[in-house]
Amino acid sequence: MDSEPTHEGSCFCGQTSWKIVGKPILSAYCHCTLCQRLTSSAFIHTMHFPDSAFTWTHDPQIRTDVYSVLSKPWKNRHRCTNCGASVASYNAKKNTWSMWGGQLARDENGKIKDWDYLKPTAHIFYGTRMLDIEDQLGKWEGYENESNRIA
Repeated sequence: MDSEPTHEGSCFCGQTSWKIVGKPILSAYCHCTLCQRLTSSAFIHTMHFPDSAFTWTHDPQIRTDVYSVLSKPWKNRHRCTNCGASVASYNAKKNTWSMWGGQLARDENGKIKDWDYLKPTAHIFYGTRMLDIEDQLGKWEGYENESNRIA
């Protein structure tokens, strides 16, 4: 895995940070109602990686606020204790980590580094969308290639 690209990210204030190695298992715009409610957004860019690809990079003495929601108790979500931004989540059922694309490191022009490598390939849970998205990406009822394709 050492020869694969490394991608970094952090919370808004930079107190908590992480790195991921390689290509995501999933990189998609998520329109599920849980993501909508947790972020107050119509959709988010989510990326899923195997547990072995994820590492916290901030000072180990800095702790995150860990919580789960009743509907998904197997998924521990981590927030920065300083700025409150969600940083990552661990899914114990799938042994994967999820990060949001908006927290990826950016270049001097504000663009996400390695965007072509990490950009979304689909819209997931599109049936509960808050707005229609006119692009060329596939739209799925659930996860990409694991549910019915809507468009």
